[in-house]
Amino acid sequence: MSTIEITSKIEALRDLESLIEEAKAEAESLRDEIKAEMLNRDTEELTAGQYIVRYTTVLSNRFDSTAFKKVMPDVYKAYTKQTSSRRFSISA
Repeated sequence: MSTIEITSKIEALRDLESLIEEAKAEAESLRDEIKAEMLNRDTEELTAGQYIVRYTTVLSNRFDSTAFKKVMPDVYKAYTKQTSSRRFSISA
């Protein structure tokens, strides 16, 4: 693949990524409008035509690794493992 082809692919990729970000922002805006309406109606479930929309509170328990590391650093270190991954990035 030539440098011109790579440059062309990078530009096409950047255009598509920009389009994706715009679409995500628009979707998030619509999602926020629906949530605001549900809060306004004081409901966690809303039926609109064929759709049922739910905006509910979900409780979960998460392990606080930062606090655990402070209290028991040796145990934290003993159970920490290093992982490897590859990162793809383009800068101008």
